[in-house]
Amino acid sequence: MSAVLIELLPDLVFLMHRDGTVVAHAGGQAVPDFRREGMDAGDKVEQIWSPTTAALIKRLLRRSIAGRAPVETRFQEHGHSYELRISPQGPNRAIGVIRPVLSESNRESDVAADEPRWLGLDRRGFLRRLNDSLATSVLREMPIACAVVHLEGISEIARTLGVPVSEEVMSVVMARVNDRLGAAETNYSGQLRENELAVVLNTADHDAVEASLQELSLDLRAPIPSGEVEFRLMPHIGVALSAVDASSAEGLLEHARTAVGEARRAATTRPSFYSEAMQMRSLSRLDLGRELRDAIANRDIRFRYVGRHDLVTGAQVATVAYLNWHHPLRGDIAPAEFLRIAVATGLAVELSRMALDALVDEFAEQSRHYSQDVKVSFGPLRDHIFHEQFVVDVERVLARNVLPAERLELRIAEKAFVAREVHALRALQKRGVQIVVDEAARAVASLPSLASAPISGLQLDRSWTTALLRDETARKVCRATMGIAHALGLAPMAAGVDTQELRDALVEMGCRYGSGDVFAAI
Repeated sequence: MSAVLIELLPDLVFLMHRDGTVVAHAGGQAVPDFRREGMDAGDKVEQIWSPTTAALIKRLLRRSIAGRAPVETRFQEHGHSYELRISPQGPNRAIGVIRPVLSESNRESDVAADEPRWLGLDRRGFLRRLNDSLATSVLREMPIACAVVHLEGISEIARTLGVPVSEEVMSVVMARVNDRLGAAETNYSGQLRENELAVVLNTADHDAVEASLQELSLDLRAPIPSGEVEFRLMPHIGVALSAVDASSAEGLLEHARTAVGEARRAATTRPSFYSEAMQMRSLSRLDLGRELRDAIANRDIRFRYVGRHDLVTGAQVATVAYLNWHHPLRGDIAPAEFLRIAVATGLAVELSRMALDALVDEFAEQSRHYSQDVKVSFGPLRDHIFHEQFVVDVERVLARNVLPAERLELRIAEKAFVAREVHALRALQKRGVQIVVDEAARAVASLPSLASAPISGLQLDRSWTTALLRDETARKVCRATMGIAHALGLAPMAAGVDTQELRDALVEMGCRYGSGDVFAAI
């Protein structure tokens, strides 16, 4: 889109630092000029809007960044009504969109024109309905269950492909939820945030709730096709019971979110039921965030190395590095836990940079054990990959002339290859760095994106590999992924090759390389 067209956008769009400083802005043709002065990069919010509007924007800006979720509201300025939506863009910045409130007739024509729908989530209406359900359940002495569903992947879709695409995906999600809940008036759902929805079930029977939510989880994990792209979301579900865990709507949702956190840390799609012990673990994780910063500074986070082998000959072709944190008091901390904390606390880029340096430091010792053609494989963290300095950081460690570029392999999750920023990886490919698509068939599959990306290999996600022998869907996904790798001329790989039976099955499907327990760990 040209700069002229961007300026002609009807909505006013601005990128702002958490302290209220404008980083960039565009559009605003449909927003009357209620600003005191023209908006320029570097201006403070107080210089641009009235004190009331400036205070509102700063408050929502900080809330959005702290909660890592979009927030929205309406406000008035000089007799005009506006909608304001602010979405976080990392730990320190957020994007704001201001648009005029349309009349009902204009709204109808807007929808008819197939414009992207505004994410106007009726949270207040859902909370009113939940409070009514709680009041009724008290009178009937029949507790209800409130489940919060966190949809892993929807925020990434919005960030990389745009809000209209994420809205389209979410509309399919909500349709599946409503189909699963059926026509019962007492069972209902509502979207709370961009990546979060709530489900109310008119029962507190543990087994019945668990069975219903497991079926819902299965529905939500089914692929969602959209044009040439197929989306796969990963639902994590937390449950709280009225009269057992909380008596108010806010309390139920808070405890259900705590349970969601447990489900995410366990990387499970099974419903997690709230318990008081979860609150204690939540407080413990606050301390863990502070300790993680020290661990990065002291390089206490090291690597666990696993070999990748030729599945036919057994020869080792790469040593795969995984981050490993052995805490002096807590023992081994699961990567899924400390990596999530790193993202939440804004430490992901710092951790990934530290890991790159450590990889080079350890290369000299590791390389003594292998032949010259064995590569070292590392998976940089997603926030680092999208950081503007990522390529510079990789170039910096290569400039130390310790790890040759042709022996470095970077594993990058498949879903990253639908983002525009990935084109910068071509500079690394020209240097000789090998780039492998990791976690293939896990979340997003886009053949055009993969076909044009600077990659040399495609690695099947271990969740599909380990289910290969017992699940027909997994077999189809594995076979299709291997077919894509061959069609695009990529080295076909698989993680999680833990048994000889899996090794044989993958070889039969055309998979050439794999890592897992079937080979001895280094």
